[in-house]
Amino acid sequence: MSPIHHFIQCSGLEVHVTTWGNPSSPCVVLWHGLTRTGRDFDELAQALSADYFVLCPDTPGRGLSQWCEHPEQQYTIPFYAQIATGLLQYFGVRQCKWVGTSMGGLIGIYFAHHYPAQIESLLVNDVAPEVPALAVERIRTYVSLLPTFTTFNELEAWFRQVYASFGRNTDAFWQRMAITSARRNSEGRLTLHYDPRLVIPFQQQGNQNLWAEWCGLAAKVLIIRGETSDVLLSELVDKMLASKPQAQLIELPGVGHAPTLAQSESIVLVKRFLAEC
Repeated sequence: MSPIHHFIQCSGLEVHVTTWGNPSSPCVVLWHGLTRTGRDFDELAQALSADYFVLCPDTPGRGLSQWCEHPEQQYTIPFYAQIATGLLQYFGVRQCKWVGTSMGGLIGIYFAHHYPAQIESLLVNDVAPEVPALAVERIRTYVSLLPTFTTFNELEAWFRQVYASFGRNTDAFWQRMAITSARRNSEGRLTLHYDPRLVIPFQQQGNQNLWAEWCGLAAKVLIIRGETSDVLLSELVDKMLASKPQAQLIELPGVGHAPTLAQSESIVLVKRFLAEC
């Protein structure tokens, strides 16, 4: 099955969403990380599409979604949750299951707390309600520096090196990741698809946290952690479980930040969690 592409007006912006499966099936939202796109989830979305209607948005400022005019206000978790509300309304979805990687997990925590009737269950992939200071500084640095490339092969090789912490993935995954992450700049060179102004809220607001939202969650929760993650540190996992003991935890060996959930064993884990709730 191939995805269907939609370009939807939400909160004054055009948002690109790929959908998989039958719209009459239960809905699962797959939301990507900070500088990624919804196409990262192709393998998982296809595997889920037999049983679910799967939504994979590109967050504004990424992929094929429109860039924001007011980055300091719009490249924020509350605004992304507002976008999510608009997407669910557009597709007539009253309740969904949510799988969020990194930033997508933070959006899920915020959304599930403020709109509890709309999220039945939440899978938080390799992120805590707060991001460690060293990881925040790393993010500030790499987001603001857009590399450029002469050839596509150079771009793909860069992705394989920079995102080695994603773990084992197929050649097809890496090629698609590079294709769906590329755009030409004004000089005709290849660069990355996202708006570098994503870093502005980090610079102005510093490291925010969502512990109040986490502690108030009513949805069933699964936490997935990459064994060597520098974002979801073990002490943060302990704090998450202490404040929400009913949450489940699965740690994936040999992976850092963040697991792609594209491998067959990861897909089985996700399917099992979604089926249980």
